[in-house]
Amino acid sequence: MNSPGDTTIPDTSSPITVLLVDDEENILRALQRLLMDEPFVIETATSGEAALEILKNSTSVGVIVSDQRMPGMNGAELLGRSREHAPHAQRILLTGYSDITATIEAINKGGAGRYISKPWDDDDLVKIIRDAVALYAQEAEKRRLNAIISRQNKELEEWNDNLKKRLMQSAATIREQSQVLKTFDANRPLAVVHQAFDGFFETIGERNAIHARTVCTLVTDVSRNMGLDAETVATFRLAALLHDAGKFGSLSAALNKYLEEMSESEASEYRLHTLRGEQMFNREEVLAGILPLIRSHHESYNGTGFPDGLSGDTIPLGARLIAIADFIEKAARSVEYNRADYALMKARDHSGTLLDPRLVPSFQSIVRVVYYEGRKSGEIAEVEIGVMELEPGLTIARDVESGNGVLLMQRGSILDASGVALIRRQFRKNPPPHGIFIRIVEE
Repeated sequence: MNSPGDTTIPDTSSPITVLLVDDEENILRALQRLLMDEPFVIETATSGEAALEILKNSTSVGVIVSDQRMPGMNGAELLGRSREHAPHAQRILLTGYSDITATIEAINKGGAGRYISKPWDDDDLVKIIRDAVALYAQEAEKRRLNAIISRQNKELEEWNDNLKKRLMQSAATIREQSQVLKTFDANRPLAVVHQAFDGFFETIGERNAIHARTVCTLVTDVSRNMGLDAETVATFRLAALLHDAGKFGSLSAALNKYLEEMSESEASEYRLHTLRGEQMFNREEVLAGILPLIRSHHESYNGTGFPDGLSGDTIPLGARLIAIADFIEKAARSVEYNRADYALMKARDHSGTLLDPRLVPSFQSIVRVVYYEGRKSGEIAEVEIGVMELEPGLTIARDVESGNGVLLMQRGSILDASGVALIRRQFRKNPPPHGIFIRIVEE
């Protein structure tokens, strides 16, 4: 039996066993014949004591069916004691009308989940046992998934703790070298810091590190194409690499959720990562130029962002570039193909609201290089996206159906807010085995 904090993953691959308990062997044989074609294992015991011995040595018993009237230990007592060895098993009591008081007591004390009156109808009995087996299997799978999630969360928290320590060690190394760096030209210190952290992200190699390096590539190339001076490019480049550093070690499992999926407390925690990132590097004079860019990379062009609600040109230029690159990388990562076209279409859709409309076009050529897939310009394209990627304005490329075949939206429809809400609601209830296909509209 697992302890409350145990993250051992239950084995759900073994066949489920139904344990039949009755002191009359002819009844056990009749029940066995009745259930012989069912897809579960049958075991029998002629007493409560014998049943408990079986439970002590078995981990596959999912349903216990016991007669109430047995010499020695009766059915109600057996089912109550069976919880020590098979806490998750479904328990059924076979009882006559004269035993109704014991039946009620067994149910009230949690020993039995339900009872079957004697004499029983064979079809009803088989159905009740089938349902009990199915319920046990469903709950066992739920426990298995919860154990996996619990273990992954624990591993992620440990990974984040270690990562934060490594980041702090890197920051300490930077502090030790800062006096030497100050004697170099204006760009050399930032280049050294960038090289250190870029190597660090390359080493850890997980998706947040890949995201940081890709955003850095996009911002650097766009900055150079804009003709900005070398010192500015170096500052933007380093800020782009470190823009999400405040996430590490602080959000555990919520780190990579969509904001819409987060609880209120998770969302509040998430919005602090820009400030944490700023605080991580605010002791080093050589890094002063990147601080406002890290702080403001989640500000929105229309003033709805965080942490300060800045808008338009009051948002630092570097932060506006990082915001666009961050948005494009996340959009491109959410699909398997046609990444450049999909990400650029999404960026255009959010120009003037989340993103600076004057800067978005600057990303077009570099995005097509970074996410090159060989598609010819002008081809009609579609892409499969997840339900959380839906937003008003997207054009449906294929009919949208729920998992049980209900038509939710026809191809060619343009999504509005109510359509997005409808599809998300239905997909939560009846998810299909695929995402939603939307049409890519080129500029």
